[in-house]
Amino acid sequence: MTLSFDPIEEARRNWRRHGWGGVDAMSAATSITRAHQIVLGRINEALTAVDLNFSRFEALALLSFTRTGELPLGKMGDRLQVHPASITNTIDRLERDGLVERVRHPTDRRTTLARITGSGRRAAERGAAVLADIEFGIAGLPPAARRRIDADIADLRRRAGDF
Repeated sequence: MTLSFDPIEEARRNWRRHGWGGVDAMSAATSITRAHQIVLGRINEALTAVDLNFSRFEALALLSFTRTGELPLGKMGDRLQVHPASITNTIDRLERDGLVERVRHPTDRRTTLARITGSGRRAAERGAAVLADIEFGIAGLPPAARRRIDADIADLRRRAGDF
């Protein structure tokens, strides 16, 4: 459903009218949150064509980028910045689909590795192509705007201790 007005601008007016502080911060945070919903929705919709969602694609991409095609689940969770339960669920689904397999770590029996399969590599490549085709859900934003957004969000993430 498309609204006939900008609800975030309406929220700005209401916050001002009620004398609440942090109007610009509220508006920026709400805009970021809404943009995340829009972009993630577009990404996930596009990835359905290759039977993936973004979290599964990210895991396959990460494994594809490694020298050996495998990583410990804990390290995957750290690099993808997700809770251990989330990476476990993601790997469970990828394993059921034959895109990864769990293997024992060769020197640490406490550690389980996720290893990408040939099918997983092909799925990652198809997913990357689909996402490139839709410009990761941000088609229409000019290159300069993309770079500004990336830099501004990176600054926010850095100040939050994300890296």
